[in-house]
Parts: sequence; C-alpha cells; structure tokens
Amino acid sequence: MNRVKLILTLIVLIVITIAVAGLLISIFERKQEARQTFFKVVDIPENEPDPAVWGQNFPIQYEDYNRTLNTSEFTDYSLYGRYGGSEAFSRPDKYPNYRRLFAGYSFSVDYREDRGHLHALEDMLATQRLAGRKPGTCLTCKSSNVPLIMNELGVERFYATPLNDIMARFSPNHSVSCSDCHDADTLALRISRPAFREAMAQRGIDITQATHQEMRTYVCAQCHAEYYFRGEGNYLVFPWAKGLEIEDIEAYYDELNFTDWVHNETQAPLVKIQHPDYEFWSTGIHARSGVSCADCHMPYKRVGAVKITDHWISTPLIKINNACITCHSFSEEEMGQRVLDSQNITFSLLNRAENALIDAQDAIILAQEKGVSNESLQEARRLHRRAFIRWDFISAENSMGFHSRQEAARILGASIDYARQAEHTALTAIS
Repeated sequence: MNRVKLILTLIVLIVITIAVAGLLISIFERKQEARQTFFKVVDIPENEPDPAVWGQNFPIQYEDYNRTLNTSEFTDYSLYGRYGGSEAFSRPDKYPNYRRLFAGYSFSVDYREDRGHLHALEDMLATQRLAGRKPGTCLTCKSSNVPLIMNELGVERFYATPLNDIMARFSPNHSVSCSDCHDADTLALRISRPAFREAMAQRGIDITQATHQEMRTYVCAQCHAEYYFRGEGNYLVFPWAKGLEIEDIEAYYDELNFTDWVHNETQAPLVKIQHPDYEFWSTGIHARSGVSCADCHMPYKRVGAVKITDHWISTPLIKINNACITCHSFSEEEMGQRVLDSQNITFSLLNRAENALIDAQDAIILAQEKGVSNESLQEARRLHRRAFIRWDFISAENSMGFHSRQEAARILGASIDYARQAEHTALTAIS
C-alpha cells in the first residue's frame, strides 16, 4: 500500500512539474513575443507611399488598414449618414435644403458623404466641384504620394500647380496610408503636411516637443481641420491665428474680408467650412482629459501577447469595448446609447438651424423683391453669414456633435439666433 501511495505521489509530482514547466515556458514565450512587435522583412524607404510595402513588415496592421475599404459595415452605426465612414451618397439629394443653403456654390451640385481613408484619392478625383480647375492643393491630404511630390516641386509650387498636371506627371496612385503618419526608419508618428506645422508654429506650439499621446491626435489634425486656399497660388492655410473656436475662425476670416462665394439668393458673402474635427474636438471633455483621436478611433488591442494600435480606422461605436470601456465603467449598450443620444440632440438642433436659415433666406429674397436697398439689407446679410458659418461648422464636422456636445448645442443655438435675427431684420426693412 505504501508503495502504491509513493508511486501515485511521484506521478502527481511529475504532472505538477510538467505543468509548472509548461506554464513557465509559455510565460517566457509570451514575453519574448511581446518584445518582438514586428519582423523586419524588407527595408522601407523614406516616404514610401505604397502601404503594401509596409504591410510586409506589419501584416496585422495592414490587414486592419484594408478594412477601411469596406464602408458598408458602418451603415448600422451612422443613423444620419452625415459623418465620415459611410456610403458616398449625395447630400443635396438626401437633404434638398442643401441646394438652397449652398445656392450659387459648387456644393449645391456635388456634395458627397466622405468615406474611409482608402477612398480619399478616388473620391477627390471623382468630385465635380471645381471640375478640371482643381489646384494641386486638393491632393494634399488625399494621397501618400504627396510628400514625395512636395519634395520634388517644393510646397508653394505643389499648391500652385493644376491637379491635372500633377496627375499627368507623377501619377499618384495611393490614397492615405502608412507614410502619412509614420517615419519609415523609426516608425515614430510624424507630421508630413506643412499646413499643420505652420499653423501650430503661428500659435506658438513647437510640435517637435509633442508627447507620443499628443502625436496620436496631431497626425490626424494635420488633415482633419478647417482650411482655406490663400491667394492665387492656392496656398493651404489653417485659420488658427486667433484660436480654434468658431468665433476665432470667424474673426480671422472677417479680418481678411474672406469669402468663398456670394450666395445666389441673398447676396450674402459666405464661408464654407471643411471638416473642422480637430478644432471642434479641442473644445470637448475628451480633449481636456488627454484622450487622443487614436484612443477612440484606433484603440489599442492585443494580438496574442502583442499590444498594437488597431489600424481599422472607424467609428468607436464598432469597438466600444476597446474604445470606451477602458475608461468608462458602464456597459457597451449604455456607452453606445450615450453617443446616439448626444447625436440625436445635435441632429435635431441642426435641422432647426437649417430651417431658420431657409426662413432668413426667404425673408431677404422678399425684401429684395420689394425693392429694399442693398444698404438696408447689409445687416441682414451679415447675420446670414454669421448664422451659416455656425451651422456649417457643426454640419461639416464628422461626429454629429459628439466630440463636444455642449459646444455643438451652443454653436447651433447661436446659429438659430442669428438666422432669426436676419429674418427679422429683412422683414423689418420692408415696412
């Protein structure tokens, strides 16, 4: 009996030893795996525009990146189809008010919803806005070939060269990709577009001193921002000299007497806002809390023992567990509903602002038909400009208000107020 117990004890000890050894080996292998985050298969040249070359060293990230081609997965998460990543429908067709809101401007004819990064070049070339008159500036944030072309032509000449000439000479064939955000040698995040660097310097911010966490926003902000083309050379400029809030941007444009177009119906000089995602996000609670763009749109994930950034750039609603639950101790359902609730409120206010703008336009049209002088309508047109730029700041931004919910309500409230003032001022001028 004692001999049997001894044998059983030895067997148990052997099993335990094997199990512990296996565990230790597994831990060691995982640690080694975690240290080796990628395997260098090829040397990547500086400013290499082809993501497939990068994909040889980073196959997981490359696979994620290619998922941005499929925008149909976002349909269930884009209730209004009015922020990036959804199908490329025509806004004027879906929202007929757009034809009047942008009357006399190319956006009343061709204003398609943005899609994922892999569609950026294709969609820019397809748009009929400016048709064959597009400057090289239009390519700036649409292709990873741009840094190489800028290096050859110089920045000013790149902007001033007609897009058709650039396409004919350089044949840029890659959309937004790896080299736009990463240094090929160190893999560090980098700023590859001069407009952001210049705008930050004008604000007194040295981006060479930015932390890695700040860079996880800055690489996005170099394209996801309001801009305009300065002068005959179409030089790309971010209007941040006075600050990032809508009032700062408005004051900047007013000081320059800048106008994108004169509205066909009201003769008001208006400014078209372009995706002011960075500016709007900067006013929100996530920005003040140090949360970056990538934390939500490209959250960290684990593949085996390796922690990587998810390169499927998408709405956080698709990956709430990684994007939100790491900070918020609520269920995925609760966090998703919070996003939708804020967007519901913003969308409702946006529609009210649109209706107020249309009423203001109708009032100014009526005043013009009644023979009210241009001088008497000057204030109504100024108010139309103020109402429109605020409405468009929220409409053109990609989060439907979520990036800064209270700011969205404040801006749209002001838009409605200015539009009603414009309506009242025009009608009063008739009597």
